[in-house]
Amino acid sequence: MNLTRTEARERAELITAESYDVSLDLTRGGEVFGSSTTVKFAASPGSSSFIDAVTRTVHSVTLNGRALDPATVSDGVRIQLPGLEEHNELTVVADMPYMNTGEGLHRFVDPVDNEVYLYTQFEVPDSRRMFAVFEQPDLKATFAFTVTAPSHWDVISNSPTPEPAQAPAAEDGGARSVWAFAPTPRLSSYVTALIAGPYQCVRSEVTSSDGRVIPLGVFARKSLMQYLDAENIFELTRQGFGFFEAQFGCPYPFEKYDQLFVPEFNAGAMENAGAVTILEGYVFRSKVTGAQIERRAITVLHELAHMWFGDLVTMRWWNDLWLNESFAEYMSHLAAVEATSFTSAWTTFASVEKSWAYRQDQLPTTHPIFAEINDLQDVEVNFDGITYAKGASVLRQLVAWVGPEQFMAGVREYFAKHSWRNTELRDLLVELEKASGRDLDGWGRQWLETAGVNTLTPELDVDSDGTLKTLSIVQSAVPEWPTLRPHRLAVGFYNLNDAGKLERVHREELDVDGERTDVPGVAGLAQPDLILVNDDDLAYAKVRLDPKSLATATAHLKDFEASLPRTLVWNSAWDAARDGQAPARKYVELILANVAAETDSSVILVQLRQLATTLNFYVAEEHREATAVAAVDRLWELASEVPGGSDAQLQFVKSFALLARSASQLDRVAGLLDGSAALAGLAVDQDLRWELVASLVAGGRMGQDGIDAELARDNTSSGQNAAALAKAALPTAEAKAAAWESIVVRGELSNALQGSAVAGFMRVRDRSLLEPYAEKYFAAVPGIVATRTHALAQQIVVGLYPALLTTQATIDQTDTFLASLPAESAALRRMMLENRDGVARALRARAADVLPDGSAG
Repeated sequence: MNLTRTEARERAELITAESYDVSLDLTRGGEVFGSSTTVKFAASPGSSSFIDAVTRTVHSVTLNGRALDPATVSDGVRIQLPGLEEHNELTVVADMPYMNTGEGLHRFVDPVDNEVYLYTQFEVPDSRRMFAVFEQPDLKATFAFTVTAPSHWDVISNSPTPEPAQAPAAEDGGARSVWAFAPTPRLSSYVTALIAGPYQCVRSEVTSSDGRVIPLGVFARKSLMQYLDAENIFELTRQGFGFFEAQFGCPYPFEKYDQLFVPEFNAGAMENAGAVTILEGYVFRSKVTGAQIERRAITVLHELAHMWFGDLVTMRWWNDLWLNESFAEYMSHLAAVEATSFTSAWTTFASVEKSWAYRQDQLPTTHPIFAEINDLQDVEVNFDGITYAKGASVLRQLVAWVGPEQFMAGVREYFAKHSWRNTELRDLLVELEKASGRDLDGWGRQWLETAGVNTLTPELDVDSDGTLKTLSIVQSAVPEWPTLRPHRLAVGFYNLNDAGKLERVHREELDVDGERTDVPGVAGLAQPDLILVNDDDLAYAKVRLDPKSLATATAHLKDFEASLPRTLVWNSAWDAARDGQAPARKYVELILANVAAETDSSVILVQLRQLATTLNFYVAEEHREATAVAAVDRLWELASEVPGGSDAQLQFVKSFALLARSASQLDRVAGLLDGSAALAGLAVDQDLRWELVASLVAGGRMGQDGIDAELARDNTSSGQNAAALAKAALPTAEAKAAAWESIVVRGELSNALQGSAVAGFMRVRDRSLLEPYAEKYFAAVPGIVATRTHALAQQIVVGLYPALLTTQATIDQTDTFLASLPAESAALRRMMLENRDGVARALRARAADVLPDGSAG
């Protein structure tokens, strides 16, 4: 199933793909579909190559009129192509399997009405699961899809949906129709798409900068249409169209733009050209937090940005995956701030994206942004915090380095030169150098070809009267990645004003380079209450506070007038707790003392997640339970104190339910569920009911009968996933054994149900329930990786790792396992090293959880 970069390069030297005509028959039942592909391509005469096709059965292979024996040339993954001519025509007729893993052509049955829904997910290497294809991004071609499907379905692809023609009835007598799509422009195969089923649609339009009227569509399953907020999606889309067309100097490149919310999706969304698929969880059937609404908006803008950067201009090989994703991530946040109502998106970026990047960049498996991608397995594990979040953070630093106007001027020239082609990183840097006059070779080497995160610490020399004599920024790096990098950043001075708020009173922007950089323009100024290095969050670096600033931040974190500097201080406190440089229990106190005053929903979300992580892993073992009980009691108080019906109240209640453990806490959860302990303004809707059910199940207060009763009330896809989580969370040895059997041994669950069951299995109050599965886990993992698709294997390898058994014994077991891995198990080795690092970091944090009175773990 793998493809090496060397193989791809050699194939691209031999072959030029021209066109694909793909005929699909989706009326053959629930196991397989018919796939007939005719490919026209040029080649070096006399050469041999191969085409990719993951098949159940190959019926025929015809190359330039010659019938090739499928048993000889096909192995179920590749089809060998001997004796090529200058101009070639290949036809492959095969049966291919539907998937339930969120890869290839995924098939889902809606439990509400038993209707079948299909969608494709091809990135990275899975268009070969639907048709025979040269599966690499630099062999672009046109694609014409002809689809036979039930007549009551809608069929959507990259080209506008044609009027269907009636076809002979299916074997079961069902009415069938044929949709013959016009050829696409030249695309990479991974951004082609097919979505089929009785999807419902809301339609609108937008006028492009070149005067074309672009049809817009928003789709969802019939049973979800009552919850679809299509007008919000259309508004964001129009705002994104206007912003991106102006910034890129290039009209939208396709004929229409559809956005389809699809079930059991593994990622947030996928940038299929003109037919974006989006996680169905973004159709909100219950009240959600502002953080989720903002995340949906960022996702919509991210995928729209890809229509230019990714689809119109595409990376040559997957080593530039980071640039593809980072550019879309950066532009989506920029568009949110400058063109939509989500004007605090950079605060969210600092809180969510950058914290992910810093976490990933401190793992033993960290890698340069520009990673060496030797094969497809390397790509699959590189959809990580470096590729997305660090890359986008460094792009933001690059914008500061070259200047915003110069950056966009270079981007406009890049699109003008390379539309419909494949490029490499250097193609973009050349245009940015021309636009800015900056030499980016050295910048690129230091930022893109080395790993690790620098730490920036202020050093002050203060006169006896409190006047600053000098202020320097000291840059450091870890020994494993010792590079000191250039940073364009700002330093902010903050004082408490008469209203008790921290306001910025001075700002200096400068280039920081090397081990020490003096900050100009500050000598003679009074030392402020707080000095914030990397104010405005332009740079990618961890930041430390001087003693006076730290004391101010600890006492007045909630008093910042602006959300972004407050978030930077939150991040600094989290870094210190994770790194074992500050007691975990002090960090818990900091959150609980300040989170209720936080105004940014995404920041609240992140702080509550980090609270859960700290309680579960970083607090000293002998204090863990008492600290957790006290923290959860405080969450209930916060939920009672904040305005009823507010975003903060909902988040506090969700966190309370997740972490509830004492008898009185579980009593309150039960009261919320049955209505006897209502909180003013809190609506206990169906999704919140499931969170309360899971809390009671994990706490031993509800059994399978209660889960079944709730599922009878909500027998939907969401309900089934929630029930799977709750069932696996039952705190008995028998329930854990049954969940293990279902997930690991039988392996028949879909991607969504398996993910839910994994989460439920690990949701325990009594960690001894997991002890019998540590050895079983290490014994099972190699077979899981060998027999499951990457998406399902990763859920298990990461999700079932015994991290909650936070002991040296778990590290020792992991080391023994790692020592036994063969060299070719690079992807598994990486996942396991990252698992191990989480436990090792937790043990260091626990050892550092010492309070000033000397109480320690």
